[in-house]
This record gives sequence, C-alpha cells and structure tokens, in this order.
Amino acid sequence: MKNTLLATLSLWLVASASAMEPVAPLFADDVILEAELVAPIAAAYGQKGRDEREWHQGTWTISTPDGDQVSLDVGIRSRGVFRRKNCRLPPLRLNFKKKQAENTLFDGQDKLKLVAPCKKTNNAQHHVILEYLAYRALNVLTDDSLRVRLVRLKYVDSNGKKKPWTHLTFLIESEQGLAARRGLQVHHVPRLNSGQLDAEKTALVEVFQLLIANNDYSTIRGPEGRDCCHNVEIIGPADATHGLIPVPYDFDASGLVNTGYAAPPEKLPIKSVRKRYFRGRCKAPEVWAPTFAKFQEKRGEIISLFADSPELSQRLKKKTIQYVEKFYAILDNPKRLKNEIVDRCYGR
Repeated sequence: MKNTLLATLSLWLVASASAMEPVAPLFADDVILEAELVAPIAAAYGQKGRDEREWHQGTWTISTPDGDQVSLDVGIRSRGVFRRKNCRLPPLRLNFKKKQAENTLFDGQDKLKLVAPCKKTNNAQHHVILEYLAYRALNVLTDDSLRVRLVRLKYVDSNGKKKPWTHLTFLIESEQGLAARRGLQVHHVPRLNSGQLDAEKTALVEVFQLLIANNDYSTIRGPEGRDCCHNVEIIGPADATHGLIPVPYDFDASGLVNTGYAAPPEKLPIKSVRKRYFRGRCKAPEVWAPTFAKFQEKRGEIISLFADSPELSQRLKKKTIQYVEKFYAILDNPKRLKNEIVDRCYGR
C-alpha cells in the first residue's frame, strides 16, 4: 500500500513538473528589443472611441543581435479602458500568427499588450519606463507575475497620415503564457470572496500595491457589469475553487508612475495618488510575517532596478528611490507597520 501511494505521488509530481513551461524566449531577456511597426496606425487610433474595433494589418520587424532582421505579419487595434479613450496615442494590442512566429524570438506568442506613452512628451515616456519597472519589481518578489520586455519601437503609419516616430514601449506576457509557465490555468469568474484566494500570495500582491501606491485594483470583483477582477488576473489549478492566485497588471494609476490623469478612488480619504493607503484584506500574523520578510529580503534588488535603469534621468532615479524608501520606512517602524497596514486592513 505504501509503495503504491509513493508511486502515485511520484507520478503526480512528474506530471505537475512537466505541465510547467519555461519562460518564453521573448521574456527570457531584459535587453531592449529594437523593432519597427509598419501599419495603418492612424486608422487604428481613430477607432479608439469604439467598443467594437477592427484589426488593422501590418508588419512587425525586429533587429537581431547579429544585424539580421525578422519580419512578422501583425494585426493591431487600440486597447485598454481609460487609456484607450483618453490618450492621444492609445496602447495597442498586437496579434501575431503563431505558426509564422515559430523559431523566432516571438515563438509561442499570439496576442500581446503593448504599453506606450500616452502622448509625445518626455513625461509620458518616463511614465512608461516607471510602469515597466513596477512590473519588474513584482517579478523580483514572485514568479506569479507577468513578465515584460522593453521595446524601442519605430512607428510608421503605412497610410502616411502620421510622420514616423520612435518611443520606448514594453510588451506584457499574456495571462495564458504566465499560467502555462506556472503549470496553472487562467480562471474567469464573475466574482470571488477573499477566502478563495491564497492568503500569502494575496498578501504579497496587496503589500506590493502599497509599495507602488496603487489603489486602482480589486482582487475579488471587477467593475460593474464585468467579470472579476479589476486590473487583476486569477490563476490556479484547473478545477480549483480555493488557493487561487491574484496577478495584478496596469500600474499607470499608481503614485510611483504618477501620471497627470491618475487620481485615487473617491471613497478613500486621500487626495493624491502619491499618498499611500493600504487597501488589503486582514491576514493572520503567520501570513503577515513572511510577507514583510520577503519585501525586506528583496529591498536592495528592488531599489537597484531603479538605480541602475539607464532609461531614467539621475533626477528621476533619485526621486523614485526616495519614494520607494518611504514605503520601507513603514516596514522598518513597528508602530507604523501596525497602524498603516495590519490595523488598516479590511475585514477586521
């Protein structure tokens, strides 16, 4: 009987391990990718106010380290909610042909989100870089997070409606790609209760949102009329109803990024997104302790992300590092930690 149980357990472990996939080639490196998009970009932007938007066909060309170029067919359309309707240059969704992308850097990729500056200003470019670094900071803390890749992208409108321009942008790993990499599946549900979520993994996400001062999210429900969750994907084993993992995205409304259009939710007693206010659910002490320890363990690595970023000016590096250190000042002070996180939580 014992041998049978051991054999069954071994088979289960092998099956679980084989279900996980390696990081996709596109997201296995953090070197800036050089690319050019030739497509009817102005036409795609022109449909940003529509709920139903067409795919516009174009070409995506990347330059390889050895000087070669690889071109892929790509469909584009504007995406997002607030940014799509309010940005002069809305973000795009890219649609590649998986068969054509085989044996290229984009092997395994299908639909990807492209994050780009909201308009052609230096501040808008800085916002994109800071949002990219927010994703990277979460990658430092947990593998249950979306990978990102910086792209120096040249935009060429194939209809000649806009003059070519170049911006630093970034691509986001798809939620399906993340789930496959973790040996899990994406869960689409109307809503959740907090007891269905993995407590420690949720605590980490909630404290991370405090680090970047982001309140534009919910781990248990979506906006009115939409499925769960708001700026959060849910992953877990195929048939699981508990132990689910929240995966946050869209950090442009955070105090760390500090866009001109960001504002805190009206129900919160703060006037600026730069003001940190914890919105997580209450947890047991045995959940808080390893969560706070993880952030302290990764403190130097997170600060180095900003300090070592060649894309940020020295002034912005200093300002951002000071802002991150203000978060750690909360963790360093037992009284503040209790007052501003442990006792401020929801559900006491």
